[in-house]
Amino acid sequence: MQRVYGFFHYLATVVYGMFFRGDIVGLHHLPAKGSFLIAANHASFLDPPLIGSQVPRQIAYFARKTLWVGGFASWWLDEVGTIPVDRDGGQDVSAIKRVLKALKEDKGLILFPEGTRTSNGCLQEPKAGVGLIACRAQVPVVPARIFGSFEAYGKGQPLRLGTPVTIVFGEPIPPAVYDDPAAGKERYQIASTRIFEHITQLTKPGYRVI
Repeated sequence: MQRVYGFFHYLATVVYGMFFRGDIVGLHHLPAKGSFLIAANHASFLDPPLIGSQVPRQIAYFARKTLWVGGFASWWLDEVGTIPVDRDGGQDVSAIKRVLKALKEDKGLILFPEGTRTSNGCLQEPKAGVGLIACRAQVPVVPARIFGSFEAYGKGQPLRLGTPVTIVFGEPIPPAVYDDPAAGKERYQIASTRIFEHITQLTKPGYRVI
C-alpha cells in the first residue's frame, strides 16, 4: 500500500474495531494478486471505508467530482487514489478510462451496483454502470454484502456508534458467468443484474464469528 493510503486504511480498521465491530466472513475470497472488482450493496456513507478496511490490498473508489473543492480534501482524495466521476453528465468516459488503467495495473476497485445509498435500508435495483465496467475490464467480481451500516448511519439518520456492522465477501464471479456479449444493448444491465443476484444471496451468519 502507498503510505497515505496505508495510514488511513489502518485508521479505518481501528475505527471499525472500536465502534462498529461485527463479523467479517469470506476474506479468503479476496484475490491475493491481480486486478478485481468488489461489488457491494450501498446503505451508508460508512460502506466504502468499512469494506475497504477489511481488504489487505490497496483499492480504488469512485467519488463525485464536486468533492474536489481544493485544499486538504482534494489532496486526500488524490493521494488515496480516488477516481472522480461526473454523475450528472451521463457516461463519464474519463472515469471509465481511469478505472481500466487502474485495473491494468493489477489494482482492485470497489463499486456499488445500486448507484446511491438506500433511503429505507432495503436493497435497490442495480444500474448498468457496474456491468459496463466489469464487461470492459473482464476481471473477477467479488460480491460483498454489508449488514448494519444503515442502522449505524443511514441516509437522514444520526451516527450511532456501537452499532455492529457485518461484512460478508462471496466467491469471485468470473466474466463467463456475468457477461453475455451476445445480449446487445442489454449486455451491461444483464451483467449488473447477475452480479447483484450474487450479492443478494449472501446472508448474515447465524453464529458469532470469532
